[in-house]
Amino acid sequence: MNKCEIITIANQKGGVGKTTTAVNLSASLAFKGKKVLLVDVDPQSNATTSLGVHRDEIEFYLYHVLTGSKRISQIIRKVSIDNLFLAPSNIGLVGFEKEYYNKKIQGREEILKKRISEIRSEYDFIILDSPPALGPLTINALTASDSVLIPIQCEFFALEGLAQLLSTIKLLKEQINPNLHIKGFLPTMYASQNNLAKQVLYDLTQHFDGYMFKDSNKQNLIIPRSVKLAESPSFGKPILLYDTRSNGNIAYQNLAELILQQGA
Repeated sequence: MNKCEIITIANQKGGVGKTTTAVNLSASLAFKGKKVLLVDVDPQSNATTSLGVHRDEIEFYLYHVLTGSKRISQIIRKVSIDNLFLAPSNIGLVGFEKEYYNKKIQGREEILKKRISEIRSEYDFIILDSPPALGPLTINALTASDSVLIPIQCEFFALEGLAQLLSTIKLLKEQINPNLHIKGFLPTMYASQNNLAKQVLYDLTQHFDGYMFKDSNKQNLIIPRSVKLAESPSFGKPILLYDTRSNGNIAYQNLAELILQQGA
């Protein structure tokens, strides 16, 4: 049985590049020959549409898996990159949160973990794209994961709310998932000419230097602000299919390489 790593991309703040990271990290790992499953745990289903799957085409999605009417293997679909597979989402996934609170479900934080365990051995990596909230879906994603990767936008209020996320991770580690650890902090939307972006990166490095992704020259890996990265989801493509030469593609390829090196 292969050793599969499950990584949640999480930050309860919206617009920080969470889905961009989930999609492009998954695609980059697949491009490097790893078998990857991207699980869209967000009712907004942006990861699903970013891979060219239209919401109205989906009959069964993650909601049906979490509520027990389908096995996860029954909703997984192939996408346009070799080795990359998708467990799609749709807006109906919000219904899971209502059921989560309305029913006294035993072990309700571990539902996703149990569903994923059925297919875990078939993949090298499973990437979970969580919603921008610390609700039941994000808790389920973190409980199912080995690690959490935290994208942080290099703009004003970037660190706002981070303490709450770190506290939630610590609590889950103590009470439910002792194997959960922080994979790293990933600065996103970085514009080198912007003094505020430089300050946010400096603050991150001061507080979390041990958790930053660093290249062979010990430089912090950052995801640049990129028009091409912003455009690619509207074409249903990860950046490596939309613009191979873009700085965004190079950055996510480097991130994938660093994660593979961590595993080795």
